[in-house]
Amino acid sequence: MVTVMREEATLDHQSESERTESKAGVMTKAELVDEVARVVQLTKKQAETIVNIVFDSIVESLRAGQKIELRGFGSFRLRSRKSRTGRNPKTGEKVEVPSKKIPYFKPGKELKELINRAVNQTGGSGEQTGTE
Repeated sequence: MVTVMREEATLDHQSESERTESKAGVMTKAELVDEVARVVQLTKKQAETIVNIVFDSIVESLRAGQKIELRGFGSFRLRSRKSRTGRNPKTGEKVEVPSKKIPYFKPGKELKELINRAVNQTGGSGEQTGTE
């Protein structure tokens, strides 16, 4: 059974400029749906269905232990974290942290090049989070 991920809060009561100002630098799922609807000329409901299917497919594939490769964009995979002994920051008490799987996205070469080309052309000062 595929579960559908939905955004709890709707942004219908906000104007486009209010949404942009409140989430500067962040594209929400609702904005992604709006963009898909606009570009492909579909209703928002149809675009939302498409976006949900894509997200659900990625989640289900990761749950099944599969790697997702989107050529030119990147790949999604799971990484394993070993169990360890942590520390409760409030009490200082030692706590056992169980092993777990973490989803990981690795951008593709073409995506990196497109982003860097766009940043270099605009002279933007994109955030640097380290190099690979």
